Amino acid sequence: MKNFITRAITGVLFVACVVASFLDPIGMTALFALITGMTLWEFTGLVNMREKVKVNRFICTAAGVYLFLAVMGFCSGIVPSAVFIPYLLTVVYLFVSELYTRNEDAINDWAYTMLSQLYIALPFSCINMLAFRASADGMVMYSLLLPLSVYIFLWINDTGAYCTGSLLGKHKLFPRISPGKSWEGSIGGGIFVVLVSLLIAYIDNNQLLESWGLRYGVMTGLTTLQWVGLGIVVVFFGTWGDLVESLFKRTIGIKDSGTILPGHGGMLDRFDSSLMAIPAAVVYLYSITLI
Repeated sequence: MKNFITRAITGVLFVACVVASFLDPIGMTALFALITGMTLWEFTGLVNMREKVKVNRFICTAAGVYLFLAVMGFCSGIVPSAVFIPYLLTVVYLFVSELYTRNEDAINDWAYTMLSQLYIALPFSCINMLAFRASADGMVMYSLLLPLSVYIFLWINDTGAYCTGSLLGKHKLFPRISPGKSWEGSIGGGIFVVLVSLLIAYIDNNQLLESWGLRYGVMTGLTTLQWVGLGIVVVFFGTWGDLVESLFKRTIGIKDSGTILPGHGGMLDRFDSSLMAIPAAVVYLYSITLI
């Protein structure tokens, strides 16, 4: 009972912080830059537990946070594309530095270093591509609904899958990686997300966020069908993201990625689904030429 209360309080505070951050571009940037850094620090600490792996935690973390801020600056139109040059130089340094560290297995170090950027830094950076959009006259605007909706879909999918799976779950979805997940739960979570996507589409198409006085609640331009498509994309890739992190933890030999979030584990445990869902949402939206 105590663990349930702790988990519930942490979950409510977590959701409140994420939702509040999306109400303002500065808040979103500050929170997700922090989340990027904390997740990278956690990830690099875990892989350094492996034999013959010595990843530079500080530089990997700093580089990932810089990438997030650089993508935000570029997507918002604040800085030119030259902002990525320091990041590229850092990547080169991380390769060349292995010549002088005398670590036992340089290939392992390179692999885990680049994985930290591809698996964590890049997906989090992509959230800026959802948040900042160019209008018809070329002006860049911040819109909270697209990035927020991705997390709403993930939360609804998790909740719906848990409830449906607890009641009806009989057929295991991926027993080798995550024995607790069932096909019934996944289908139930997807149905809940489709229903919520219809609600969000109604809110968006009727400009309700702006009528509620939200400064950055501008319309996205998505149709109802496209909103449903986005929800389905997030369900599929969010589930894969969860399974990928489960495989990572099984390979490392741990139950939770950390203890920073009481009752929820570490940063990877909390954001695993979004690491696949965010890039997938960006690809989906660009594919239908809406951003």
